[in-house]
Amino acid sequence: MVVVLKRGVTEEKQEQLIHWLQNQGLQIHISHGQNLTILGLVGDTSRVDMDLVESLEIVDSVKRVSEPFKCCNRKFHPEDTVVEIGDVRVGGGHFVQIAGPCSVESEEQIVGVAKAVKAAGADMLRGGAFKPRTSPYDFAGLKAAGLELLKLARQETGLPIVTELMNIMDLELFADVDVIQVGARNMQNFDLLRELGRLDKPILLKRGLANTLKELLMSAEYIMASGNERIILCERGIRTFSDYTRNTLDLSAVPMLHELSHLPVIVDPSHATGMARLVPPMALAAVAGGADGLIIEVHNDPIHALCDGAQSLRPEEYAALAEKIRAVRKVVTA
Repeated sequence: MVVVLKRGVTEEKQEQLIHWLQNQGLQIHISHGQNLTILGLVGDTSRVDMDLVESLEIVDSVKRVSEPFKCCNRKFHPEDTVVEIGDVRVGGGHFVQIAGPCSVESEEQIVGVAKAVKAAGADMLRGGAFKPRTSPYDFAGLKAAGLELLKLARQETGLPIVTELMNIMDLELFADVDVIQVGARNMQNFDLLRELGRLDKPILLKRGLANTLKELLMSAEYIMASGNERIILCERGIRTFSDYTRNTLDLSAVPMLHELSHLPVIVDPSHATGMARLVPPMALAAVAGGADGLIIEVHNDPIHALCDGAQSLRPEEYAALAEKIRAVRKVVTA
């Protein structure tokens, strides 16, 4: 349920209404727009006389929200959410470039790649320390040691770091990580999502490889319902019957998610295609489609990479792509 307040309502009257609604067992999410203040009501609204609420002098209108996701619903929060990571902003017209290797392999590798992507214009550094792998025999990351190397790369470059958390038991190790990534395989790990909801830390939530947009938004709802509203959604491709690419990049998800939700949406063309040569065209298409950012895999020696080398760009290839991204952005935002 959404309660739209009239313009010029005093803070005292607003607080009186909020306090009364909270006493009815409802959670209230407040959204202050340029012209309107909206109260999002979460809970059993059937116990509240909404005709009475709508008749109040300070209330402009009352609207029902039929979708199961509430907190991340644009009806609750018409203005775009802007997620801040230090000096970096994502959403609301702010575009972010995240780049780095699939996995952290050594100090020389991660620091070298970090310096290269920063020089090319990247805003944040990605790198996997804990890696979910299909085969139990594949390289699964350096784990805690990998996190320390990421922090060293951040110290050398100033780039905020983005890395994946796989298990609640490792959460303490991520206290100094700037953005925690929830990978596709963990998108519906609801216990993990609840724990991340208790943090005051940005969460990069990737869409599962066989999940709908509604399911992605419901996963975001788990985090937001627990108190953390600093969420970035990520379209990373879904599994279809196509047999020429690793996944199928669903670019229609970008404008659809923007229509349904106020959360920023970025795109991962690396995991979506699985082929380095397809990353640039898909990245540019995502920018043209209105994405709030990109997360791209970059490796200094893709042929010998311990993880996903086939989809990784070389630093010089990323630099060339970053220039094209900026050019497309100028056209899209003109």
